[in-house]
Amino acid sequence: MSARIAQVPTPLNEPVRAYAPGDADRALVLAELDKQSADVMEIPCLIGGEEVFTGNTVAIRNPSDHSHILANVHLAGPDEVNAAVDAAQAARADWMALSWEDRAAVLLRAAALLAGPHRAAVNAATMLAQGKTIYQAEIDAVCELVDFWRFNVKYAADIVADQPPAHSEGVWNQLDYRPLDGFVFAIAPFNFSSIALNLCTAPALMGNTVVFKPTLQSMPSVWRMMQVLHEAGMPAGVINLVNGHGADVGDIVMSRPELAGVHFTGSTKVFHGLWKQVANNLDTYRCYPRIVGETGGKDFIVAHPSADPAALSVAILRGSFEFQGQKCSAASRLYVPSNLWESVRDTVCTEMANMKMGDVRDLSNFIGPVIDERAFRKHQEYLKIAADTAEIVAGGTSDDSTGWFISPTFVRVTDPKHRLMSEEIFGPIVTVYVYEPEDWEETLELVDTTSPYALTGALFARDRAVIAAASERLRFAAGNYYINDKPTGAVVGQQPFGGGRASGTNDKAGSPMNLLRWVSPRTIKETMVPATDWRYPFLD
Repeated sequence: MSARIAQVPTPLNEPVRAYAPGDADRALVLAELDKQSADVMEIPCLIGGEEVFTGNTVAIRNPSDHSHILANVHLAGPDEVNAAVDAAQAARADWMALSWEDRAAVLLRAAALLAGPHRAAVNAATMLAQGKTIYQAEIDAVCELVDFWRFNVKYAADIVADQPPAHSEGVWNQLDYRPLDGFVFAIAPFNFSSIALNLCTAPALMGNTVVFKPTLQSMPSVWRMMQVLHEAGMPAGVINLVNGHGADVGDIVMSRPELAGVHFTGSTKVFHGLWKQVANNLDTYRCYPRIVGETGGKDFIVAHPSADPAALSVAILRGSFEFQGQKCSAASRLYVPSNLWESVRDTVCTEMANMKMGDVRDLSNFIGPVIDERAFRKHQEYLKIAADTAEIVAGGTSDDSTGWFISPTFVRVTDPKHRLMSEEIFGPIVTVYVYEPEDWEETLELVDTTSPYALTGALFARDRAVIAAASERLRFAAGNYYINDKPTGAVVGQQPFGGGRASGTNDKAGSPMNLLRWVSPRTIKETMVPATDWRYPFLD
């Protein structure tokens, strides 16, 4: 074995490509869109490195055109789920025996492959199956995942280098950053394939093996990313892909005594259920499982009377409506002072009218579809609530004739505790409460207490004393807090992501804090010249 102390490449954020008319990158993605639109993929489970086609399939449809089938995903049954756990357990010894540098090399190569030859295919798959515009696919599926893989390697290097000081002569103290004593169950949402792959690869980097269950609608992009990992040299059995509906997979995996950790992003309700399963199964587990989760949000923008109305308006438009509001960080409730309201209202409504909505294969569209019929019907219910109990300032329409389209919708309420100000919607519906400037302190109290969530939030103000005081008052209202910017768009290596309260365990994806959850350190003390007499000097 070579002797070295490895220095990993300095991570840099992957540049976001523009895809402007005439760009070669744009042409590559358009060609991939045509190619993938003409094909129906068969997506298997991946267990112990073997592709498993069960024959029990579910069709994945293009949400921009729900008559268009993109893929058939083969669902895992109980035998396949248990086989995936067994494969993860069987691969543990060899994977953890590899040096951390060898594990890191897999992710660094995967990052290079995704940033290069696989970029257009992953972007196109994300656009088709998840309804993202080309820009949203680029930043959320490609750049963010490349960043996760590059920065996590640097964080892992820093972690293993953190060793006890050598103060005592004749003693060598060390920390061995072992993986967890079992397998990790990674459960991913539909909206960010980058998050999905980080959920499984972050524990894997630290030496763990994984059972991985993404949301079915994301499978066309996730499957391509799994192929990137295979090409990068990820050994068989390290990450085992099981396709299926939540409880069909989860109940089996959570009952296995070898479960050592859960890495989750998704709904608060599902996370509560997982936590209860862990508690109910404690007597059967080999160890106490680590539970890491990022769940929902009811993310706010609060504007002080001194705020810049133009900047505030742009933050509302982008923060609320990019990717149809289907980001856990999307702005969903607004607090605007009456002295700014008319200006902000007029600007937002004017620009909303300029937002084209339609199939994301038309790159002139800013708004695409919501993910599926279930989401569409839920959002229709909220539109009805808005029409019956509030004022729809702009938008408020829906159209399912071809795809699942909910228009960007701007709602005003007079009750700051209205359902639309407190319940997570996860769609392109944003609600504003207009307050009087003299009620600033009371408004901050509303921001902090109206919602059970504490994921992201933004403050707009020009007065520095106001910024300082409000930031302190809202210290626990958001895990990712923005000053004079929209509450979305956290960048790996710059803004580690996660929230508290009902929004999750705040273990900050894209940071050393998250990676430390996937190790179980062992302290090693080696004494060079051991004592040979049990007596201490004080006994003389």
